[in-house]
Amino acid sequence: MRKTTSRWYGILSCALLCGLNLRPAAQEEAAHLRVNVVLVELNVAVTDNKGNYVTGLRPEDFQIVEDKIPEKISSFEESGQRAIEMNGAESSVHPNPPSGGGAGQDMSKTLAATANTSASHFTGSSVFILFDTSNYMYRSFVFAQDAIAGFIRSLDETSSIAFYSYCRDLSRAIQPTSDHLRVINGVRSSVAGDDAALYNSLLLTVKDAAPLKGRKAIVVFSNGPDNASAVPPEDVAELAQSTGTIIYIISTRQAQEDPASAAAFERMSRVSGGKAYFAKNWREENDAFSAIREDLVHLYTLSYYPQANANRGWRAIKVKLVGKNLQKYHIRTRDGYRLSAQR
Repeated sequence: MRKTTSRWYGILSCALLCGLNLRPAAQEEAAHLRVNVVLVELNVAVTDNKGNYVTGLRPEDFQIVEDKIPEKISSFEESGQRAIEMNGAESSVHPNPPSGGGAGQDMSKTLAATANTSASHFTGSSVFILFDTSNYMYRSFVFAQDAIAGFIRSLDETSSIAFYSYCRDLSRAIQPTSDHLRVINGVRSSVAGDDAALYNSLLLTVKDAAPLKGRKAIVVFSNGPDNASAVPPEDVAELAQSTGTIIYIISTRQAQEDPASAAAFERMSRVSGGKAYFAKNWREENDAFSAIREDLVHLYTLSYYPQANANRGWRAIKVKLVGKNLQKYHIRTRDGYRLSAQR
């Protein structure tokens, strides 16, 4: 096991770090990455009872509690709006009251520029695409490549995108870049391989995303169950929660065909603040990618510095909307993180 330290600390098996094939016995060496958190950042989706996104909320509309300790919001951003630093250095005016169904509203400003942008804009985001190139994909490979390429084209040109693929091993084909054409060429160049080690590869992808600042998300395209990993999905879920990385999973297998994998996919995505989609055909695959893009552009980003807390392990987070007129809305975000021991 090798320890990696910077702002966060990692413990990962040597075999996993070197990209070697992992033996089943390595499951006992469950890989963990733990972060020593100074600033906690939350990406929060707010929807109404019909699933429409609620826009125009303000910092005072949110309440954050960590281990039952109220926290003070340090910064606040609604996608496409100027960030609010709660020390008064920056401010933003929300001229409209909260409203549902805001997918078509104009996202007018970035954090660093004043130029108008389209509704597909979301600021400070890094998106990792993790593509299943195992032998499960042979019959639908081209359709999957088309869906991924379409998703990349739909993202704002300022977003950073990485393209990874996996079968038994992880291939970091394209590192995070704003050159979207290069990413699409990487997608088109991918080829099918052998067995699928999704959880191993997803854990490494979360580890790569962990040190990045701003909003970070992993979009997984999977065509079958994991049959070659040495780490369980629970380790992936905890790492994603602790590093603030959102996981979205699109599976082309119907949930009832592999209930164990479906449950794992839903759990990993849900606890990280993301979603899992099960697509029966190429149209539903495209719909799932569109839904993920809409989710990313309608997230609120809140951060806080944790109050004094004796708990050095897992810390539970709960985000609420305050005010009786907001109680009808639904919140989706990660529900905690693991704080590393002081070293």
